[in-house]
Amino acid sequence: MARDRNTPDRYSTSLGRLILSALIVLLLGLFLLWRIDSPRVERVRIELIDRVVPNFSWATSPLTGTINILRSARSYTRIYQQNKDLRRELQQMKAWKEAALQREQENARLLDLNNVRLDPKFTKITGVVLADSGSPFRQTVLLNIGKRDGIVDGWAAIDGIGLVGRIAGVGERTSRVILLGDTSSRVAVTIESNGQTGLVVGDNTSQPPIEFLENPETVRPGDRVMTSGDGGVFPSGILVGQVTQTQSGRLRVRLAADMLQLEFLRVIRHMPRETISTPGGLVGMQNTTELEDRP
Repeated sequence: MARDRNTPDRYSTSLGRLILSALIVLLLGLFLLWRIDSPRVERVRIELIDRVVPNFSWATSPLTGTINILRSARSYTRIYQQNKDLRRELQQMKAWKEAALQREQENARLLDLNNVRLDPKFTKITGVVLADSGSPFRQTVLLNIGKRDGIVDGWAAIDGIGLVGRIAGVGERTSRVILLGDTSSRVAVTIESNGQTGLVVGDNTSQPPIEFLENPETVRPGDRVMTSGDGGVFPSGILVGQVTQTQSGRLRVRLAADMLQLEFLRVIRHMPRETISTPGGLVGMQNTTELEDRP
């Protein structure tokens, strides 16, 4: 019984060794076949490849598919990284675009300031609006120029188009501008079309009314409103706005200055004229001037 049991084992072992030996001999023969450098052997190799390789395409297809999947995954990873980089660059470009638009707007406002036509005898100081310190009952802004720059209370402030307000409070480095819409603002104006004079009175609105016109019925919507220079507070000839009329018939001024986008203001140096408080004062000043001019 022991011999019968061991016989298959011996047979299997011998068969396995035979197969292994044959496989080794086959591989060795293939190795030698691929290493021999001879035209005849080369033709045999080509013939063998033509007959064997096409029949084993089914065996190489899983490997080819796996390689293609790996390549696709690598390509997807590369595309994903490129997409992230492009998104980051797009965000940076948006930030640069916004900064460029802000610079363009600032340059446009500065150019507008330079294009304002004023009397050559007036000199100007340009300041930057620091903050809007207004409230529902007071409309003012702060400038970054003050006493060190020679700013004086009462001087007119304009933007690139027209009058904004007047200086009312000066510090060493800053100054406060009361806007035309403030309830404490009073500006002597003239209607350019007919020369009538009046007063623009602030009432905390964007379109303050015109008061004290002699013939308001002759004033038409669209007429230009300019400073008259009366009272010596503002120089004459600065654009204030255009006349508009409400449904109730009240005349108001649509301000030329854009009060919602004040970034740069130009303060006009304007020394008020000397006031004559006593009768004959002008004659007295003229006589004094003549005596000083004599040798």
